[in-house]
Amino acid sequence: MAPTKITVKNDGSLFVEGELEVVDQTGKPFGLAGRSAVSFCRCGLSEKKPFCDGAHKRQGFQSKIEAFDLPPVQPKP
Repeated sequence: MAPTKITVKNDGSLFVEGELEVVDQTGKPFGLAGRSAVSFCRCGLSEKKPFCDGAHKRQGFQSKIEAFDLPPVQPKP
């Protein structure tokens, strides 16, 4: 299978596709019903968090994203 790919959608969600396991903070897995792609909420308005339910469209969420390079990782002392 191809590596996991995350697409940051303008004015929308984080679209994740590939081999996935999504767990809550205790490690309990979400049932993905065989999905190999899911969208995560970025606007904070979804009623199905952490998954996107399209609330960003109804509320006019705006966020334009363009890829950039992060600075190099600094070694820990």
